[in-house]
Amino acid sequence: MSTVVDRQPAPHKKCVLIVDDDLELASIYQHLLETFNYDVHSEANGALALKHLLSRDVDAIICDLRMPELEGDLFYSAIERVKPHLCRRFIFLTGAADDPKYHSFLSQVKSPILHKPVHPERLLMELQQLPEL
Repeated sequence: MSTVVDRQPAPHKKCVLIVDDDLELASIYQHLLETFNYDVHSEANGALALKHLLSRDVDAIICDLRMPELEGDLFYSAIERVKPHLCRRFIFLTGAADDPKYHSFLSQVKSPILHKPVHPERLLMELQQLPEL
C-alpha cells in the first residue's frame, strides 16, 4: 500500500536583521520573532550590519538609532547607496527619537519609528505591514 504525500513548498521563512547595541533587548526581540517563525539575526552596530547585508538581503531590518561605530541614520544612508531596495524594509526602534540630532533624519525617513520600549504586538504588526521585496 503506497501513500501519497502532499508536497507543498514550505512557506518562505521571513528573515529579520536586528541592529541594536543593547544585546539583551536584541535577544528578547530575537526570541519573540523566532517564536513567530521568523529567521532572525542580530548585529551590535551599523558597521557590522552593513557587512551582513552586503552578502545577503533580508525581509526586514529593525534598527536602533544611537549605536557605536555606525549609528542608525548613517547605516540607513549607507544602505541607501549600496542596496536602496532595502530602505523600505526598515523599522526604527529607538529611545532617542527626541534627540535633536535625529530630528531631520526622522522627519525625512518613510520608515516606521517605534519608541522604546515597544510592545511586542506593535512590533509584530509593523513587521507584517512592511511591503514584500
